[in-house]
Amino acid sequence: MKIKTAIVGLGRIASLLEDDALREKPASHAGAISVNPDCILAAGSDLDEERRALFAARWGAPVYADAEEMIRAHRPSILVIATHPDSHYHYCKLAVSSGIPTVISEKPLADTLSDARKITALERQGLTIITNHERRYAADYAEAKDVLSSGKLGSIVSTRAVLYMGKNKRLLDMFWHDGTHLADALMFLSGGVLKHKRHWGAKLTDSSGTAWLEGELHTEDDRKIPVLMEVGSGRDHLVFELEFSCTKGRLRIGNGIFEVWESRASPYAEHFRSLTKTKVGFEGATGYFANMLVDAVACTRLPERVPVSSGRTGLAVIEYLHSVKAWR
Repeated sequence: MKIKTAIVGLGRIASLLEDDALREKPASHAGAISVNPDCILAAGSDLDEERRALFAARWGAPVYADAEEMIRAHRPSILVIATHPDSHYHYCKLAVSSGIPTVISEKPLADTLSDARKITALERQGLTIITNHERRYAADYAEAKDVLSSGKLGSIVSTRAVLYMGKNKRLLDMFWHDGTHLADALMFLSGGVLKHKRHWGAKLTDSSGTAWLEGELHTEDDRKIPVLMEVGSGRDHLVFELEFSCTKGRLRIGNGIFEVWESRASPYAEHFRSLTKTKVGFEGATGYFANMLVDAVACTRLPERVPVSSGRTGLAVIEYLHSVKAWR
């Protein structure tokens, strides 16, 4: 029997990004549900009448202005929460009270540290929470993690991360909305927990300039890997990029970037070693949205399963963002 899946919040990430001609498909929650053989898109809910009309026309699913009414009518087993972060806790509680076993929550997990902790506490009541840090489900990031953990590049010595998301966007908005992905990707690829140390440059309340954030990735083997993150405005282009400098090489990954560099005998000077690029680009689909829903299906059918991107990992990001936000 197919798993009933419903969506609350019918905006860009829920549905509208499916119309972006350049994005890998599926590019939205509804798109992923529509191509998953184990799921059926039962219904959608949004306060906005126009969004409800667009969603119904696009997907042929019933729509509701009230999420509770939708849940009562269709009894979904997976609820996708694609609303503003300040409402995520409300809908997670609604899922628990309605007996829904699995929630896919948009990132960031919440807009406050307090609510993020309350959401993860719901896991003790039997709710499986998947945070949409989509890069944990993308095949290119999975390959990058395999490269780093294989030892072929040695151990990670330091990391660098860059985030530019427009010319006049406030740094705090950029950092909270897109920095959540950057922070989570650093933790996913390294296996460490990101901690903030200090900052300099522009303040997060600025809409121009560059903020520099220094931190550390604390690993399970008690290493502390230095992290330098650059968050900047004033550019007419978007950059999302991570670089891992290792004892025997380097890995770069980001939007449109996948590079592996390995240490080889230098062609430029005797008795020295240089980096040689051994892989450029990633071929094929990454499956970032499709794989997330596959995980949600598996968690629904096997309640003890721990999701790839859990509420706990979502909370770790909020804890980092909150520690940085304090100096804004």
